Amino acid sequence: MTTTNSPPPLTPAVFHILLALSSGERHGYGIMKQVEADSQGKIAIGPGTLYGSLKRMLDAGLVKESDKRVDPEMNDERRIYYQITGIGAEALAAELERYRRIVSLAQERKLYPKAYGV
Repeated sequence: MTTTNSPPPLTPAVFHILLALSSGERHGYGIMKQVEADSQGKIAIGPGTLYGSLKRMLDAGLVKESDKRVDPEMNDERRIYYQITGIGAEALAAELERYRRIVSLAQERKLYPKAYGV
């Protein structure tokens, strides 16, 4: 059940990109590395998915370009940094609330412990 005030569910790539940006501005490679770290290596977003998603996210107002600056860890290349917007933060919060409700429902139905052999 969705409410009219709630943004639509996010794709997994958009969710992970917003989650990566929730802790600060990052350039594309930094986003990819943060997604990998956040997922403990289980999710890897490639450049095509990342930049296609970022373009759609820019168009939707979920993220914005911050500026171009040198990343000392990346051989002095000038990189575009991205940051989450207020709309992006709201969309991420709504998605996290959807996840919380799903986990709560699974716990109520006693599905959650079974999945982990408890």
